[in-house]
Amino acid sequence: MANKDAAFGFRPTRHLSGGQMRTEEYAIAANYGSDIFTGQVVEAVAGGGIEQAAAGDTQQLGVFGGVFYTDPTTSKPTYSAYYPASTNASDIVAYVYADPDIVFEAQHDGTGTAAMNHSAMDFTGVAGSTTTGQSTSELDTSTSGTGAGFKQIGISKDPENSDTGAANANAYCVFSTGEHVYKLITAV
Repeated sequence: MANKDAAFGFRPTRHLSGGQMRTEEYAIAANYGSDIFTGQVVEAVAGGGIEQAAAGDTQQLGVFGGVFYTDPTTSKPTYSAYYPASTNASDIVAYVYADPDIVFEAQHDGTGTAAMNHSAMDFTGVAGSTTTGQSTSELDTSTSGTGAGFKQIGISKDPENSDTGAANANAYCVFSTGEHVYKLITAV
């Protein structure tokens, strides 16, 4: 059966040691110029804040899980599933799944197989929906190898997206040790 091509970014599914999956709070600079969507990979920046990550970044912090700020137009407290680019608020708080031991589920952009288990791959795509706030990031199947941002640890059990003979299978993955900011030897 063919898989559904419906990328959703990186969705937290469980913790490697059985711990709780929680978000941590981080700042986004006022007027930061890019949208950030739920399920999108973010990177740590100097000063303790976050920004949208690009494939291949080695200071990846985690996966975005929403944002809270005071709307500069209405002066109302606002929770959003995505950060709208260039929001001019001084109290922006982003929620990030930053624990490097969280297992995420993500869709492959090509044909992902069980043979890719324990190999590394980058993500692709930084777009998303401003209606739902959901990211459309995916695992970049073409980068499967020994050095990249995520390590695939299994194929999803989702019956609609676990066919490894077709494109867009979902997989379980964790951040690679040399790519997550908490597992780096050097500072940002």
